[in-house]
Amino acid sequence: MIQLSLLSENNVHEILSKNESEPQWMMSSRKAILSKFSGLPNEVSPLYSKYSGLTVLEPNKVYFSNENTSSISKDLEMRLEEIRSSPSVLLIGSSVVHIFVPKALSKKGLIISTIQDAMKNNSELVKKYLLDNSINYEEDRFLALGSSAFQSGFFIYIPRNMMIEEPIRIVYSLKDDRTSSICRNIVIADEGSKGTIVQELYSSSTTFSSSSSSNPEVSKTNNEAKGNDAGDNRQESYFEVLECIVKPAAELEFITLQSMNSDTVCVVNRKAFVEKDAKMSWYSGMFGARLCRFKTDSVMKGSGARAEDVEIVFGTNNQSFDISSNLDHIGFSTRGKVLVKSIVKDAAKSLFKGMIKIRKDAQASESYLAGHAILLNKGAQADAIPGLEIETNEVKATHSASVSQIDEEQIFYLMCKGLDRESAKREIINGFVEPLSRKMGPFIRAWISYLFENKWTGKPLMLKGDEVMEQILEVEKSRYKETADIFEKHYKYR
Repeated sequence: MIQLSLLSENNVHEILSKNESEPQWMMSSRKAILSKFSGLPNEVSPLYSKYSGLTVLEPNKVYFSNENTSSISKDLEMRLEEIRSSPSVLLIGSSVVHIFVPKALSKKGLIISTIQDAMKNNSELVKKYLLDNSINYEEDRFLALGSSAFQSGFFIYIPRNMMIEEPIRIVYSLKDDRTSSICRNIVIADEGSKGTIVQELYSSSTTFSSSSSSNPEVSKTNNEAKGNDAGDNRQESYFEVLECIVKPAAELEFITLQSMNSDTVCVVNRKAFVEKDAKMSWYSGMFGARLCRFKTDSVMKGSGARAEDVEIVFGTNNQSFDISSNLDHIGFSTRGKVLVKSIVKDAAKSLFKGMIKIRKDAQASESYLAGHAILLNKGAQADAIPGLEIETNEVKATHSASVSQIDEEQIFYLMCKGLDRESAKREIINGFVEPLSRKMGPFIRAWISYLFENKWTGKPLMLKGDEVMEQILEVEKSRYKETADIFEKHYKYR
């Protein structure tokens, strides 16, 4: 094992699986990128450094292992049974538990594999797309870490003109020995293709808390299985870099449901490179982790490119959420929007950061960025830092942000209608989130509603196809998806 605090380009091979071999160009790339990691601060931008929650991360307590064996919990076994017949992947740490690609789709060219297998079997394809989209690894310390020291990850290639009706399911969990993991994931949607990917993120003890909440005997067995690790001083952490390449006229939806346990540090960098007349859609529900730091960059390279990022955050206890979403307009007549809403309770913290950049050749572009938070009690905190950088004229760019406490008059009104105080709060929160959730499809709304309900009532944060999920899904299918143009409220940038 090796600590994060000791990781460098000279010993990066120590965290890689002993059973895996890589092309020489990848190992050279690893070392070159990782050399930048140690020289960068946790927050590169001085504008954000004083707000950073990364002080929670303790690099000397974060350990990586090169062992690729792992046991699967009962909850994950049930989850596997529910997704087994769909295009799907289940990863635990750096171990591959399950990969399934339907034969009909495989014959048409769909590739779903680990990043290691992709570098072996599709090396030129991976190399080509990595080189086509040059990244400045000095813009973020953990972008450099995830792009160089990754131990596992997935690779998805949707071939030209393929329309995948069923979502591709990605389930990831950290190992039960409290070791940490670094993943690098790549998705390529080739020209004219269309697909949806659903990513679920869990920690090792997500399943233990699930069992302990309902069955003490199972909880005891699980704690015995963990052995001395139950009192271990390790800090369980998950680091990820995700790159989505959306080729001309393609459409890609990427849904993330983050349900890690309340001791985990989760740091994710996501980048989308959107080409001519293509569309990238991010939908996220952030519920778990002690610290959840998600940074999303949507780069609209080609003319007519579109990107949207819709996120719902629910923080309780001492959780901290650090959400960044940036829109980079490079091509002519591009359109981007970011909508983030946070609900913060107890002593939880929420930070939203966003930047709209409209480059000099991006005339006729439109962009909208909004971050809003609601505080459920006085101990909760929220901040929002939106920004604009405009290098040309004849564009529309708007940003907005707000932080407010829950309205006592609204609570009083609902209590007068027969609701208790807690139910009144929930109705107000539902009204706060509803304008955002209606922009999503019924399945996304159902999954987020299910996790939201579980967190509010203290139940395990894991998707299950139970009666509650079926009821929620039935309700959501009867609702509509909003199609109104969000840019109607724009002002003309001058």
